[in-house]
Amino acid sequence: MTARSLELFLPDDVATTRLGEDLALALRAGDVLLLDGDLGAGKTTLARGLIRTLASDPAYEVPSPTFTLVQSYDTPLPVHHFDLYRLSSPEELEELGFDEAVASGTALVEWPERAGDAMPATSLRIALDHQGDGRRVTISGDGETFDRVVRSLAMRDFLVASGWGEARRARFMGDASARAYETVTLVGRETLVLMNSPRLMLGPPVRDGKPYAEIAHTAQSVAAFVAIDRALAQAGVSVPGIVAQDLDRGFLLLEHLGTGAFLGAEGKPVAERYAAAAELLAMIHGKHFAHRIEAAPGIFHDVPPFDRDALMIEVDLLVDWYVPAVTGAPASDALRDGYRAAWNAVFDRLADKEYGLVLRDYHSPNIIWRAERKGFDRLGIIDFQDALIGPLAYDVASLAMDARVTVPEEIERSTVAAYVAARHAAGAFDEAAFREAYAIMAAQRNSKILGIFVRLDRRDGKPQYLKHLPRIRDYLGRALAHPALAELRDFYLANRLLEDFGA
Repeated sequence: MTARSLELFLPDDVATTRLGEDLALALRAGDVLLLDGDLGAGKTTLARGLIRTLASDPAYEVPSPTFTLVQSYDTPLPVHHFDLYRLSSPEELEELGFDEAVASGTALVEWPERAGDAMPATSLRIALDHQGDGRRVTISGDGETFDRVVRSLAMRDFLVASGWGEARRARFMGDASARAYETVTLVGRETLVLMNSPRLMLGPPVRDGKPYAEIAHTAQSVAAFVAIDRALAQAGVSVPGIVAQDLDRGFLLLEHLGTGAFLGAEGKPVAERYAAAAELLAMIHGKHFAHRIEAAPGIFHDVPPFDRDALMIEVDLLVDWYVPAVTGAPASDALRDGYRAAWNAVFDRLADKEYGLVLRDYHSPNIIWRAERKGFDRLGIIDFQDALIGPLAYDVASLAMDARVTVPEEIERSTVAAYVAARHAAGAFDEAAFREAYAIMAAQRNSKILGIFVRLDRRDGKPQYLKHLPRIRDYLGRALAHPALAELRDFYLANRLLEDFGA
């Protein structure tokens, strides 16, 4: 393939350092950056800006690797800075541990021509040349690394257009999707959050010619976030204010709601906070939300339904991923047919239950606790772009059976009780119907999560999610204890779907 390239003019060292920052935020483990340029062309300035960004410390000490040939930094993404000017032959790279360095993190290589053809074909080349009082930079490469760098530079352009071009960017957090978040800071101004939300890649067809994300109604563009954000704000929910937006490219500049952890000491649930979150949810469920919401003038988001197909493809993740992982063999056709028949009978019971706006991921990672505030404003809510119109009990189950933390049964009960009390206080409320829907949606959600967490291990190389399986099985057992789910529970027990097979 022919390498692609782009050119930039950097007027001074500040701009060169800023480019290092933009590059750092695009890097992943395995990336190699080749720095070309004469002495004084700015390679060290660029490398220092990049390394300090990875360290999240603008004063981080970054010595030159000229005499050591390699300088390694134990940053969240490990970075190894090579200077090959004194390299005698390409064979010496092995002695420097180049392959091990790239396997564990990212590498910056000055004087790469000394390595001959030993640099990976996927390397990104950054050439710096003097131009007047500044320097001209040419970035060339092909593949995923180049694409990530192009997007990071586009994010800088978005900041420039929004009046934040000189802001310092820093990694903030990511989630299980392709979305990522950064903080942007300028002296004398409130810190903001920069959301990078590329358009969803739908993937291959999995059923009836449709990809999973389409059947499950996963949000395909950032317009969904903007629309739901505006609707929730109008309803009195503390969600991020939108400072600037580029819906075409998937960039948002957002109010920073704070860093207060919803969980207490040592990451444990606090009953009072869960009750407050349940009461906020009850308030939301008492509102009417339009199914079609304007995200920008002339741009509308149609909130999808949490329909039978979406419910079923989610629970199918258990037989698609969890069963093969824990039994060592694919789920049989008989198991699949019986499983779907049992779930279809359960989903029939949702027909007369209460429906409305379901945020879908209403749990501790997406709730910010702001103790200094009053009432509902104590809770900042994020990550709701996948909202659907579905059984309202789903969000209560998402909160009270928090997938990321063990919620003791007494806190689960008090959380649900707080929600029920708030709904009764607001007017007529069918508690029995809610509790049945709560059990159904808790069983549906936790069955789905068992499959997702195994998929994250087997497909995505993230084994850390397996440690959560015992908790999710316990939650599933709690949900299946409801009398309305007796037949489904019998099916799970008969097919050993609640047992630990040593996954």
